[in-house]
Amino acid sequence: MKDDNNTFLKKSKLLPFIEMRKAINSNTCYHAHSHDEFSFGIIDKGSARYHNLNKINSIHAGHTVTINPGDIHACNPDIGDWSFRMLFIDASWVGAVQAEIFSGKSYDYLPFTNLYEAKEDYYRDFATLFELLASEKDNLAVESLLIQYFAKCFLNKSPLKKQTLTPSLPPLNRVKEMILDQLATNHSLDELSRESSLSRFHLIRSFKQVFGLTPHAFQLDERIKKAKTKLKEGHSIIDTSTQLGFADQSHFQRNFKKRLAITPKQYQAFFV
Repeated sequence: MKDDNNTFLKKSKLLPFIEMRKAINSNTCYHAHSHDEFSFGIIDKGSARYHNLNKINSIHAGHTVTINPGDIHACNPDIGDWSFRMLFIDASWVGAVQAEIFSGKSYDYLPFTNLYEAKEDYYRDFATLFELLASEKDNLAVESLLIQYFAKCFLNKSPLKKQTLTPSLPPLNRVKEMILDQLATNHSLDELSRESSLSRFHLIRSFKQVFGLTPHAFQLDERIKKAKTKLKEGHSIIDTSTQLGFADQSHFQRNFKKRLAITPKQYQAFFV
């Protein structure tokens, strides 16, 4: 939905506990208010005065704003228009993920410790996450990236002792074989977690530690390798895309080019 101030609001179809907001060249101002959800987002253009916890901060393009449930806050542009993207995520879901990160410690949730982040990697990771949510094409990719994002936010800042993770190969091998045996199946993170008997967070982290890629990235890599074989055998691009479980042709072509620097059509032309 779009309003008269160039602001878009949308509930995620992939992860319905997330609401997305995007403002483009907006001059809207907000009175002091709060949210029940965790709210965080990035400034894409312009600068603003950010009030939170009785503090006033000057933020600008490239900054990531973090707002805890119940925080009274307001964020308004300095001069002219500004553009931003925000996510609002159910606090109980965040609390459940934090419990996984800290090996079952029980609490409602841990708050963000900073009012905003100026580091470039926070901006970049959020932008990737938002784009994946907007594409509505890959549940495993989105939820994996979201959990990794929250681990980055909380793992090194929590007062709780950081957990040492020792990967166990048998459950990870079960997940690996499940992906390889059902390469065209778009498994959810919950399904892979149940197969391994590991929490979603520990599965992602352990799998990457052992195999060098997250389960989602491993699945994509194996699909692309299989696609290369099919294309060399003369299979059409659309059939290859469909048979290997890609959301659509553009999803296939985008991921193929990221790994080989050429399109599937260009690759096939060398062999067929």
